[in-house]
Amino acid sequence: MNEERVAGLDVPVGQAFPWASQQRRGLGPWVGAIWLVFMVPTLVDGWRARGTLHGVIGMIATAAFMVLYASSFFGTDRVRLRMIERPPLRLALGYIGALLVLGVVATIALGANATATAVFIAAAAMMSLPIRLTIVLDIVMVTAVIVAGQLEDWPGQGGVAFGALMASLAILGMRTVVSRNVQLWQANAQNTVLAVDAERNRFARDLHDILGHSLTVITVKAELAQRLIDVSPERTRHELADLERLSRDALADIRRAVEGYRELTLPGELARARAALTTAEITPNVPQATEIVPTELRELFAWSVREGVTNVIRHSGARNCEIRLSEACVEIRDDGNGPCGDHEGSGLTGLRERASAVGAVVTTRTLSPGFSLQVARP
Repeated sequence: MNEERVAGLDVPVGQAFPWASQQRRGLGPWVGAIWLVFMVPTLVDGWRARGTLHGVIGMIATAAFMVLYASSFFGTDRVRLRMIERPPLRLALGYIGALLVLGVVATIALGANATATAVFIAAAAMMSLPIRLTIVLDIVMVTAVIVAGQLEDWPGQGGVAFGALMASLAILGMRTVVSRNVQLWQANAQNTVLAVDAERNRFARDLHDILGHSLTVITVKAELAQRLIDVSPERTRHELADLERLSRDALADIRRAVEGYRELTLPGELARARAALTTAEITPNVPQATEIVPTELRELFAWSVREGVTNVIRHSGARNCEIRLSEACVEIRDDGNGPCGDHEGSGLTGLRERASAVGAVVTTRTLSPGFSLQVARP
């Protein structure tokens, strides 16, 4: 059976209110109801006076009080009536009002021992009513107990009044703990949602970068093969073989991305960039060595090369493309027309996110002619 959950929140009752989950083992309800053992002396007084009308009325009122108080700890709605969710005010007032009436009747009928009902009423009020209303009720009730003790010469009423106040304070502390547990659960749930969203965005960004580059090169090669099919069958076969290899590489990249351990290498991206630019009939000027680049920047620069070269092939109409590397900077520049319009695609947006994670900055510039994409860490 699924665990009971707090209405309106995706919070298991057992998490917010630890002993509530013990109900299925038969222990949970008795955690609150066990304190009714202190009402036994009042029942004994009623039993001893059972031959009188006030004895019978007092015993019945006391038994009804105990049953009503304990009822909120039994059944599937006991927690909703108590600390996690405030019940409707009308229901709570009716519940506390009924306890008050029964407590007053028992006290009038049986005397001093029945004033112990004030302690249970104070606890029930703190669990069910708003705090300010409970404070007012406690003040009135404690005052009434003390005054009644003085008028009727009942000993020990100061202790009953003190017990009622301590019961209210104890339940207030428990309410605070429960509220904090619910808030903590909500915060953890929200953090989980944010983490899932962040991972989803990261995966979408990586997938865009992988497919954007690979599909661009595949499209260029397919167009070249179509133009060469009647002119140079041998060259066409070579381009088709490259198409098959690139498709397989893209599929492998996607699989590694899904498995979560795909790694980009800067030398590998430079080699891919040289091949892709050549295929697109753009003259490449690509550095051979990458040892000058620090380890912590290599992956970022590899993504930068991939994004920059993809944009050159896709948008620029350039004839030449140069990639420049230094210890803290990579730049991809061409002599084409640059991207169309001022809209920044998701590729550059993702690159900026990667760069900011390592303290680098992405800068784009329009040249005369051409376009420059630079990623640098100050």
